[in-house]
Amino acid sequence: MARHSWAFLIVGLVLGAGLVQLRAAESAAPARVFEIRTYHCFPGRLDALHKRFREHTMKIFEKHGMTNVAYWTFQDSPAKENTLIYVISHASREQAAKNWDEFRNDPEWKAVAADSEKDGKIVEKVDSVFVDATDYSPLK
Repeated sequence: MARHSWAFLIVGLVLGAGLVQLRAAESAAPARVFEIRTYHCFPGRLDALHKRFREHTMKIFEKHGMTNVAYWTFQDSPAKENTLIYVISHASREQAAKNWDEFRNDPEWKAVAADSEKDGKIVEKVDSVFVDATDYSPLK
């Protein structure tokens, strides 16, 4: 009889541990998708882009569900003079489309963009790709 009690205890512990792991997996934050964007500026306009991001764009991104992850510039020319690369994340590709639609139609963004471009357009070309974190990536 005592042997059965131990067996039930062990089975119960194993099942309980499995249930805890299952619940943890279910409550884990949902996966997100990363968007890598590269902005190629018109000559002499990179500083205006940095100012716009620093003072306005990042806050407006957050307002529309986009998470700012990282921003970079090149160390070497010629890209150093006209290129900004950044990564933002969204809950999903579908959410990204919604986020961008809301961002583009935001009156605050429209005013910021118009004001920042009073001396001329800033961005000549934008490259955008969506990526997923690998299972071994420290950033997920």
